[in-house]
Amino acid sequence: MKSIYLDNAATTSVDKKVIKSMLPYFNLKYGNASSLHLLGEEAKRELESARKYIAKALNAKYREIIFTSSGTEANNTILKGLFWHNYPAKNHIITTKIEHDCILSTCKWLETFGAKITYLNVDAEGFVDLQQLEQAITDKTIVVSVIHGNNEVGTIQDLKAIGDICKRKSTLFHTDACQSFTKVLIDVIKQKIDFVAINAHKIHGPKGIGAFYIKQGIKITPLLHGGGHEFGLRSSTENVPGIIGFAQAVRISNSKSMKKITKLRDRLIEGILRIPNAKFNGAKGEKRLCNNVNISFKNIEGESLGNLLNVRGIFTSTGSACSSNSLKPSHVLRALGLGRLEANSSIRLSLSKFNTEEEVGIVIKEITRAVEKLRKINSIK
Repeated sequence: MKSIYLDNAATTSVDKKVIKSMLPYFNLKYGNASSLHLLGEEAKRELESARKYIAKALNAKYREIIFTSSGTEANNTILKGLFWHNYPAKNHIITTKIEHDCILSTCKWLETFGAKITYLNVDAEGFVDLQQLEQAITDKTIVVSVIHGNNEVGTIQDLKAIGDICKRKSTLFHTDACQSFTKVLIDVIKQKIDFVAINAHKIHGPKGIGAFYIKQGIKITPLLHGGGHEFGLRSSTENVPGIIGFAQAVRISNSKSMKKITKLRDRLIEGILRIPNAKFNGAKGEKRLCNNVNISFKNIEGESLGNLLNVRGIFTSTGSACSSNSLKPSHVLRALGLGRLEANSSIRLSLSKFNTEEEVGIVIKEITRAVEKLRKINSIK
């Protein structure tokens, strides 16, 4: 049986057009973008062209885009850089209980240096309590960090509403948009955002390249020191092939693909929810990422279901890829109010533009069969 990949929230296959755009920068146009000779100048010119294109996708200025090795590095740079630039005058960071592990782990680490962290609650669909957010902001608050599209349950936060609160309270606003970038409109001006973290490998670009938007005029302490690359905010020789591939991945993203993925998502949800005692997790419709499905099944383990599907060539996830080796229940699902058993019975299926109607039909049948098999085994026990 042909394999079916439904773990696109973890990573995506690199589009052939992206690969083609990158190839010359490995062996023909391989100059260091900081070198002053012809090859270096050519690399610099193409790098800046890519920077401008990515900036345009966020309605930002090109000098406000800083390239990194990943979304994780982008998020670490923003939070740690802001903390060290403002400490000890300010030491308070506000985030949520459903952030990606790179945000939560960074906050936990900063707490050991004197940071005070507020972890906001979310409702049963995963939306931030805006009243709690506004009440949590103090004159010691450095930044509010709220994930845009959740990597596990797909809930899309209202950036405009959060941005309005932050500006009203004179507080900086950061969002991790690694899952939502190019899938949901982000306008840093209209939504009053000061920082955005993005990456390439969630949108059919290469691994090892990310970026962050930083509003012009805001100061942070860099994590890396060296040659002063990336306007002095991220020293390291730029990954020119990765940057070219990143821009190309953004360039080929389009609303037609998102509509196709949304249609597949809704059919997948509808089919799986026909299974008795299946529970849908997260927000519905336009308030959910177009490629995300997260469902719990009573009386089975998500890990066992994933293993059965894996044997059948269907690749899924029981949580975010960065913590999927852990047997702990998802902190996101727990924050939504699910109990430990219910959280451990969940499975995440994430689609891409390369999935098909035929594949969705097969997956629905295979999941139905697998759930029935596991429930029979559990009843015998």
